[in-house]
Amino acid sequence: MEQTSQARNDVNALEAQVRECFGRVVYSTKTHEKCADRCMQKLGRIKFWQIVLSALTTGGLITAVLGSKELSYAATVVSAILSTILLALNTYTKDADPGQQAEKHKKTASELWDMRESYLSILTDLHDGHMDLASARRRRDDLQARLVTIYANAPRTSSEAYADASHGLKDKEELTFSDKEIDAFLPAVLRRAQDETP
Repeated sequence: MEQTSQARNDVNALEAQVRECFGRVVYSTKTHEKCADRCMQKLGRIKFWQIVLSALTTGGLITAVLGSKELSYAATVVSAILSTILLALNTYTKDADPGQQAEKHKKTASELWDMRESYLSILTDLHDGHMDLASARRRRDDLQARLVTIYANAPRTSSEAYADASHGLKDKEELTFSDKEIDAFLPAVLRRAQDETP
């Protein structure tokens, strides 16, 4: 009887840890998705201004070539200023390409999604009794090693994306989750918190 109770305590402790890992991965996945969205929005704004500045510069140069002498000088000066702004914008996108950053965030989110599903599988197998404690621990350790690699190669997230990902959570404690918060991510059969019906 005592061994059964100890075994159940061990399973409960492992399940609690895996639930916490699951919650963290869900949170990280969403943060990287939000970062990718923000990078794509930034890329769209940059591309828009590149087109506008190119069109204005070209228009100014055509005016400089075809216009009167007074108009040509003003058009040349304005075109030179716009061309310089465009050069600075192009230089910025060369060094900090938002499109490339978005792809890195998408790749990380995809890898984290796979981890999330793997944690969910462990929780399901533990819940159903289809995985013994030793196998669950080995699987957890394997997932932890994979997570280290994913996070080591992941691009940094922004505070804005983090705020986007945390929107909607009642309690904004960093990387800790109540059963209710984790339950919101899980299928009904794996939930711990009881539905509160008035």
